[in-house]
Amino acid sequence: MTKFAEDFLLASDTKAFDPDHRRIINFNIGRYNAAVERGLSRLTNLEHAKRKAHTIKWRVMENLDKLLPEFESNFQRKGGKVIWANDAEEAQREILNIIQRTGAKTVIKSKSMTTEEIHLNEFLEENHIEAIESDLGEYIVQLLGQKPYHIVTPAMHLSKEDIARLFHEKFGTDINATPEQLTLKARELLREKYTTADVGITGANFLLADTGSIALTENEGNARLSVTFPKIHIAIAGIEKIIPSIADLDLFWPLLATHGTGQNLTVYNSIIGGPRQEHETDGPEEMYVILLDNGRTNLLAQKEQRQGLYCIRCGACLNACPIYKNIGGHSYDTTYSGPIGSIITPHLRGMEDFKHLSYASSLCGKCSEVCPVKIDIHKMLLLNRRDAVKEGLSTATENMGWRLWRKAMLKRGLMDFVSGKWKNRLMRTFFKKSWGKHRDLPEVASQSFSKQWQNQQQTNNL
Repeated sequence: MTKFAEDFLLASDTKAFDPDHRRIINFNIGRYNAAVERGLSRLTNLEHAKRKAHTIKWRVMENLDKLLPEFESNFQRKGGKVIWANDAEEAQREILNIIQRTGAKTVIKSKSMTTEEIHLNEFLEENHIEAIESDLGEYIVQLLGQKPYHIVTPAMHLSKEDIARLFHEKFGTDINATPEQLTLKARELLREKYTTADVGITGANFLLADTGSIALTENEGNARLSVTFPKIHIAIAGIEKIIPSIADLDLFWPLLATHGTGQNLTVYNSIIGGPRQEHETDGPEEMYVILLDNGRTNLLAQKEQRQGLYCIRCGACLNACPIYKNIGGHSYDTTYSGPIGSIITPHLRGMEDFKHLSYASSLCGKCSEVCPVKIDIHKMLLLNRRDAVKEGLSTATENMGWRLWRKAMLKRGLMDFVSGKWKNRLMRTFFKKSWGKHRDLPEVASQSFSKQWQNQQQTNNL
């Protein structure tokens, strides 16, 4: 077992039986579920919309080699610059080159899981560059020195009392401050950062091939502020974020908003197509888009599993997953947690280290059911398990156990040969630890069903 798997099991065991954690996450996801149910009820023919979105993303993956150069050409025509990054280190290096070349010292960031993926904040701090998160949830977890807990709501694991206590310790606010008061304090602290930052860094919810633009969707307006005041804007996005046309936003923006937060549309939706033009009064003097691979082409090469790249990062599968709702986001120790993280992380970061995530599932299929682009997530989990076995990553003990289990399951005589008493003894000996210290092992009946059936038939025939 790898260290990542050991850490996952330990963290899962701790979080699943932490009453406060369970109370907070169930409350927050409960509110999400109510909002999304209302939002989805307003959509006409949701199934058709999801099928259409799936088809568009399928077409994108089949034509990435055409759509990405189209985006690059159209974006550069407006004065923007495109940088291709093979991995996290290359992306970090390119961002640092831009910052150092311009003599910048401060960075303001809007919410971006891609920058989390390349560990940008830590990298900039190592190079003595201040990077401040402007999304309120991201700002809160940054103050705590934590990673985002959820891909949409980074501070979902915290109660309002937790945040009030944090602000009291950091900024001297009232220990009983309301969420509104805490938000006003954050706004007061961040407004100056927007106007003084040298560089603004964002992600991109979508890359629009036909216009050479990036599309940003948000609820706080911090992304707009992060690109308006600084002289330099750097957007970093995975290569899978491309969509063919600006017209496709008519479909993807409502799907993302409704599945992400239950809204018809998020509050701020921006399309940015390059640096400030001569006739424009605001915006950056320079704009860069970094197209990040970082293992995505590994997943693209897997014909059966490339569906994982269709994801639009709405977070719906996390909120539906019974595993996530018990162990939370930090237990995964990955940028992308929950069901979607479990299917893409082994391809982005290595099957050997992260195959365990594909086993952390009940295979109930709820994740596939709620996905707005109809990714067959639970099937992808099974395919990852298959690949892990094919690559020889399962242990000899595990392989032997499954062979014996298969042999016994295929021969009723072997199953009935061992009595219920011995079966229970075997379970207590070999499976007590793996079943978990918080649960009792099921009790096997003294006679198998087939034996009971035979006895019943003999009795009836007397």
